[in-house]
Amino acid sequence: MSSVIVERAGGFRPRVGVVLGSGLGAFADEVAAVATIPYAELAGFPATTVGSHAGRLVLGTVGPTPVAVLQGRAHYYERGRIDEMAVPVRALAAAGCEAVLLTNAAGSLRLDMPPGSVMAISDHVNFTGQNPLFGIQGDGRFVDMVDAYDPALRRQLMDAARAADVRCHEGVYVFFSGPSFETPAEIAAARVLGADAVGMSTVPETILARHAGMKVAALSLMTNYAAGLVPGALAHEQTLAVAGEASAGVRRLLRRFLEAFAA
Repeated sequence: MSSVIVERAGGFRPRVGVVLGSGLGAFADEVAAVATIPYAELAGFPATTVGSHAGRLVLGTVGPTPVAVLQGRAHYYERGRIDEMAVPVRALAAAGCEAVLLTNAAGSLRLDMPPGSVMAISDHVNFTGQNPLFGIQGDGRFVDMVDAYDPALRRQLMDAARAADVRCHEGVYVFFSGPSFETPAEIAAARVLGADAVGMSTVPETILARHAGMKVAALSLMTNYAAGLVPGALAHEQTLAVAGEASAGVRRLLRRFLEAFAA
């Protein structure tokens, strides 16, 4: 797998890895690409089964910053494997990434954070009881998760949002397994525990990235209110529609963040 990346990239060495979540894959168009590699050509990379996840590794630059963009992810719910993203995340670290920016589509648990809002993740609650480091040997598996979402990178995200004229909230993300949406009772419990947004990804990658020695920043795009906050049913089509409508602002924010990273 690493030999394929090296061969295609021709010595290119990224500093930041980016994982693009549901509805955000188009940000890969912002990259001045030197190589684009389908996951199918990289041993150990997962096959993505969610339609909006293209399943490609894009190597190139955003402004002056060399990046490695994972255009799509695999989720725990797709095959019941919590470590689905282990190989891609470790590949980012092996390629030279010192930090990773994770993005996702999420449900808002706050009425002041409506669909279309963005939130920089400050911490998380793992409601699945699963961990991608299960089975790893050695003391390195006991990863410190205090400030798992790097405070300095989060400040840079907030600065980038202001520069991009995008209002960005901060808050706690709660991870459910999916693929069914959460019940109103589950959302009520998550709110009691201090969660601000809910989703079905990101936490496994955060743990894997910290285990690999990378710093983490993470951004959630609110595509709906979580179950029980407002009347109405939830659907994945709504996630994609709202993500598409808000994508211009999110793309500006991500671009500003990545351009400033090289400074």
